[in-house]
Amino acid sequence: MSQPAQNLVLIGHGMVGHRLLEALAERGALARPGAPGWHVTVLAEEDVPAYDRVHLSSAFTGATYEQLALSDGEFMERHGIDLRLGDPAEAVDPAARTVTTTSGAVVPYDALVLATGSYPFVPPIPGADATGCFTYRTLYDVEQLTRYAQDGARTGVVIGGGLLGLEAAGALRTLGLSTHVVEFAPRLMPLQVDDGGAAALRTTIESMGVAVHTGVGAHEVQLDDTGRVRELRLSDGRRIGADVVVFSAGVRPRDRLARECGLAVGDRGGVAVDAHCRTTDPYIYAIGECAQTVDGRVYGLVAPGYQMAETVAERLAGGADLTFTGADTSTKLKLMGADVASFGDPFAASGSGAVEVLFSDGREGVYKKLLLAPDGRLLGGILVGDAAAYGSLQPHTGRQLPGPAEAFIAPAGGEVPGADALPDDAVVCSCHNVTKGQVRDAVAEHGLTDIGGVKRCTKAGTGCGGCLGSLQAVLDAELAAAGVVKARGLCEHFELTRSEIYAAVKGEHIRSFSELMERHGKGGEGCAVCKPVVGNVLGTLAPELGIGHVLDGEQATLQDSNDLFLANLQKDGTYSVIPRVPGGEVTPAQVIALGEVARDYGLYTKITGAQRIGLFGARADQLPDIWRRLGAAGFESGQAYGKSLRAVKSCVGARFCRFGQGDSIQLAIDLENRYRGLRTPHKFKGGVSGCLRECAEARGKDIGVIATAGGWNLYVCGNGGAQPRHADLLASDLSTADLFKTIDRFLMYYVRTAERLERTAAWIERIDGGLDHLKDVLLADSLGICDELEAQMDRHVAAYRDEWAAVLADPAALDRFGHVDFGAHEDLEPGRGRPARLPDGSEAALFKSRTGQVYAVSNRDPFSGADVIAGGIMGSRDGVPVVASPMHKQEFDLRTGRCLDDPDVSLPVVDLADAPVSRF
Repeated sequence: MSQPAQNLVLIGHGMVGHRLLEALAERGALARPGAPGWHVTVLAEEDVPAYDRVHLSSAFTGATYEQLALSDGEFMERHGIDLRLGDPAEAVDPAARTVTTTSGAVVPYDALVLATGSYPFVPPIPGADATGCFTYRTLYDVEQLTRYAQDGARTGVVIGGGLLGLEAAGALRTLGLSTHVVEFAPRLMPLQVDDGGAAALRTTIESMGVAVHTGVGAHEVQLDDTGRVRELRLSDGRRIGADVVVFSAGVRPRDRLARECGLAVGDRGGVAVDAHCRTTDPYIYAIGECAQTVDGRVYGLVAPGYQMAETVAERLAGGADLTFTGADTSTKLKLMGADVASFGDPFAASGSGAVEVLFSDGREGVYKKLLLAPDGRLLGGILVGDAAAYGSLQPHTGRQLPGPAEAFIAPAGGEVPGADALPDDAVVCSCHNVTKGQVRDAVAEHGLTDIGGVKRCTKAGTGCGGCLGSLQAVLDAELAAAGVVKARGLCEHFELTRSEIYAAVKGEHIRSFSELMERHGKGGEGCAVCKPVVGNVLGTLAPELGIGHVLDGEQATLQDSNDLFLANLQKDGTYSVIPRVPGGEVTPAQVIALGEVARDYGLYTKITGAQRIGLFGARADQLPDIWRRLGAAGFESGQAYGKSLRAVKSCVGARFCRFGQGDSIQLAIDLENRYRGLRTPHKFKGGVSGCLRECAEARGKDIGVIATAGGWNLYVCGNGGAQPRHADLLASDLSTADLFKTIDRFLMYYVRTAERLERTAAWIERIDGGLDHLKDVLLADSLGICDELEAQMDRHVAAYRDEWAAVLADPAALDRFGHVDFGAHEDLEPGRGRPARLPDGSEAALFKSRTGQVYAVSNRDPFSGADVIAGGIMGSRDGVPVVASPMHKQEFDLRTGRCLDDPDVSLPVVDLADAPVSRF
């Protein structure tokens, strides 16, 4: 006779509660007909099942519940889970082992798990409950705040400058409100960063127009005659006029049920649990933010909550090996555009002998600190403004670094040892507590060859995403150890590399992607890897191939969203507008024109790091009108969107500076005007300094020029990004004519020989001989190609035409910036997506294959919540028709909507049979 099933009641269906259900299902611990296990009843307060609160802010930019949902009804039905929405627990009777809900239902249990989470703390100040005051924890909060803010609100104040507070401030900016942040502590994010990190973060946030007030509290919310928020009075007497106040001043554990039924709770709240997350009643467990764990802490991050859920699932499944005695609170996130990460113990006590290793760049808002124990172990660290090293550093916490600490944070080129140097028990994904050994085992057992496979088999990389670099390092090391040779070709469609494709196109005079596929491809539609590369190569060689604009004919189907709309895609689906301003020179009339455009279209305006003025927040359909006005003011495209020249930065040089030895302004203008529009394997930047004081930071650029008493020194292959590298001196004391000649050769040789997305800094490190090889080829002409390289550059200069001016003169190109009728399939270009509005106000993305097959899916990217899918590249993957999201390149099956990189995510498929026949 089979054993009877037992009853498990789960109170709360948030992220941690749902992870418990998944963990039980993975262990086969849920009841099935005729088999023992747990019958689960879930009592949920909200009227929707669990959703992703980590990405709650995406709801402000249009993400729907369906896109944030952690599961669908099929999961609950498949496992026989009784999910009761909107009927939370009201009381627990440990003696009778029952739970009474607000509807009066009495639910018996053999085991009970409290996953009630936390509630937002609202300071007890006058007016805190007035109309216009909000908290920020749930989808309902987002809906209410959005509705209120859009009803004439102009200014918002966030009380709290921690993680959630800054996220809320970003949300208010997204809603178009002038935003203030008030933090009682003397610095922002006091629990995660130190004074130096907070200062760098503050600089970045204030540069975005957010006013920051630290070291001061909220004293009173003052109201107008109708009872609505009018202003916030601070504890120091200052007043901030406000229409909206958002309280994000921390959270408190929701432990009322535990208190009322006699369970032990901590002095500062939280249900007290043991190492198995069991309360003082052996039949009741507590997990997540409502629990005080054996180390005396209440964890507010999702990763520790997931570990608690795993611990309880193991216990309920009959095991006892897993315990929870504490967790890594490392975190990496992007707050209002600024990377912020902390890991380990970044605040080691003074007197402990800990040594600080610091790098700080106040100009760029970058701050990095590592703390090392006396024996050299990494204790912790803080990264602000540039968190690229997080994936390499975090797994080494508590261990010796495999290289000098300075190599991980200082501007010095080259690779640093990463996760591949870790022992197997090191945790590489803290969100899901996945070790390096588990990743290695999954790679070997399932024959994994890509990150998508690692995600599917281990869940690593599906949380915050901060570990992806570490996962790639482990995967690469495993494949190399197993003798698996990575395919040297570009992708599944081409065995050629990018440089070989360039040689084939140039040598065989190939003028289209289709012709290249026919001669050298392996079949299929192409993909988001090969199409942009071929489009880039064709763009570079256009003058000698006789090809027109990058958006002419089939060329348009090769372009990623940035090049398709000649603008840089932003995280909310809007675009930036950045005109070229050679040398930073701009006339008063042009400044006025920029201001009028920004005002009329409601665009955010910022001086960029490349001495240009950027306008942010434009819709794709607004771009032609915006550029028509800017073109009339004398501007042309700055190509901030392309793999091409961004800008040539300059100091004021000999025109104004008393130390200047050369006219750096004029040279920067001449350089930018010569090399504008050149399509290259990756973006490149230039800089010109008028003397050796180097105010233009030319040695941090791909092309750096510094004036000397004898002419110009030329430096090449510098980089100031995630892997900084000082440029190398290629030639000294050049005349202006020789300088241009040498740069012509350098750029065209780079175009010929670099691989896909390879910056010049990486290129020079890869090519045999490095700098000496470049000197031989470009100065000594050892390959006899210098005349050819110069002639090729001359052809580019002669053929240059502003890309936006060409679009504005071409009705067919302009049409791509608008929507199409849903049913007008004849208007679709093969291989290119177009958006169409649906009757309910949502958008569909329509695609037509080269064979004429039409597909329709939702235009909303499920990861970002932005309506951008139609701008993605259509292609094929293992024979499946796919579209790659322009945001982060996840690929979706156009037939089913399923994400091939994350099977838990999908795009809704739109039924073509229901096609409306008119525009909306």
